[in-house]
Amino acid sequence: MATLSPSSRPNPSILDFIRRWLDRLEIRSPRLAHLICTLIPCTCPFEHKFTLFGFGFHTPPLCELNPFYNEFVALRFRALSYLSDVCDEDVEKYIC
Repeated sequence: MATLSPSSRPNPSILDFIRRWLDRLEIRSPRLAHLICTLIPCTCPFEHKFTLFGFGFHTPPLCELNPFYNEFVALRFRALSYLSDVCDEDVEKYIC
């Protein structure tokens, strides 16, 4: 199996740095967990169906174009798990 030489390795970008930071963010307080659950929606809010001049249009959910979409979903899940498991709180209000 060939290994990558240092010159052929991809350079880490600022996006990679932010992704790793979001993945490593630990939820340690109920206040932070509630804030995360409030700020990150449970569904993508950008999908719409509308009619213009008698023609129906559909805009796809744009959340998946966000380069941090998966990291935000995982962060929200960790916050919900923290509230449910550690704080023994009912998270029903954050579930869609």
